[in-house]
Amino acid sequence: MQIKRKNLPVLESVSIIDAGAEGQAVAKVNEMVVFVEGAVPGDIVDVQLTRKKKNYAQGKIIKFHSYSDKRSEPFCEHFGVCGGCKWQNMKYEWQLHYKQKQVADNLQRIGKMDLPGISPIIGSPDQKYYRNKLEFTFSNKMWLTDEEIKSGKAFDNRNALGFHIPKMFDKILDINNCHLQVEPSNSIRLALKAFALKNDLTFYDIREHKGLLRNTIIRTTSTGELMVIVCFGEQNDAGIEKVLSFLNEQFPNLTALMYTVNLKMNDTISDQLIKAYHKKDHIIEEMEGLKFRISPKSFYQTNSEQAYTLYKIARDYAGLTGNEVVYDLYTGTGTIANFIAKHAKKVVGIEYIPDAIEDAKINSQLNNISNTSFYAGDIKDVLNKEFVKEHGQPDVIITDPPRNGMHEDVVNKILEINPDRIVYVSCNPATQARDLILLCAKYKVGKIQPVDMFPQTHHVENVILLERL
Repeated sequence: MQIKRKNLPVLESVSIIDAGAEGQAVAKVNEMVVFVEGAVPGDIVDVQLTRKKKNYAQGKIIKFHSYSDKRSEPFCEHFGVCGGCKWQNMKYEWQLHYKQKQVADNLQRIGKMDLPGISPIIGSPDQKYYRNKLEFTFSNKMWLTDEEIKSGKAFDNRNALGFHIPKMFDKILDINNCHLQVEPSNSIRLALKAFALKNDLTFYDIREHKGLLRNTIIRTTSTGELMVIVCFGEQNDAGIEKVLSFLNEQFPNLTALMYTVNLKMNDTISDQLIKAYHKKDHIIEEMEGLKFRISPKSFYQTNSEQAYTLYKIARDYAGLTGNEVVYDLYTGTGTIANFIAKHAKKVVGIEYIPDAIEDAKINSQLNNISNTSFYAGDIKDVLNKEFVKEHGQPDVIITDPPRNGMHEDVVNKILEINPDRIVYVSCNPATQARDLILLCAKYKVGKIQPVDMFPQTHHVENVILLERL
């Protein structure tokens, strides 16, 4: 028996009043919140509802009656189809406004706590070409845009190299020009695709899990160093050699050319053996005279210039005099730990990825830093009484967790340890606010500083100082 879908209404002349989560725009109609894509606060639109619940609905815009003065002209040809840079249609000063609002809303709505004034968000000097890392995916299932479908043109070759279409794991948008990373990023991607097509190399089929070319990652540094990692989906030695030889010859200035063969069902390479084909197996970034080694699996903030801003804020909030023991949780390659080391008595970094910890140790050696130590493991297991007894009671804990925030057990361990100050660096104010509910049992919020790391997107970093009650 076929289930009849209920016809949903069209809402006419709806005012867009806010910018919401995941880059969606927000309207309110008769106390019902409506989420839509592609609008900017101040637009007046007609919305065809596509989903309706008791207190909210989702829809798509079918007509614009008037356009907001907050709008800007998108600069990317892929805008509206590619899942990234969804706020290109909003002037940058208004992007910053709504990111600041996002921080305040999350802390007040989720955290429900008394807050000091939130410092004005620090914008990014570069609104384009600010990323130092991009990952592109090969696919034999190229996404066709509405215009391409309507053209009636036959697309016999559906090979693509680009980004995933949002919420469609097996469809890839073929990217012509991306404005997120400096050259030679575009040149490398386009040359690699052209070479693969010319030589009939197979693009990955994610449903069948076969195909030679699977992913490529391009990493750059402010010092001009360049790493390319090619992920292959088959153990085809001749094909692998052909691709790597081409890249090595075509782009002789590569600092590191790496590769791996990933036969797993998922794309992550954190558990894969990554080999150096030519030259070095890492690149070097610099910050305030310090050198940082970045290996293929290493995490490094993807906006290098704003990372420097972020770390200066964290160092300032830590209030270091040179006598403090500092624990740096989720230390990654030890960037923050090494950055603050000369201002502290001792810095202890903890990270769950062993390869990152090895880089952290090397980074200390590179910079002749002797007052740091680094340990790999799950933080909720490592951070126990014996560990604190061995390494010293921390005066300050700096924590910079991934988007899902800290595990509740980690938060409870921090509360047990009871340092004087906590500096919480977050890329997700919602999970930060959730964690603060627990932390504020013993701490008060002293300072709040949002930082824009990702222009043209809704994402925002936020640094909070917590002081013991």
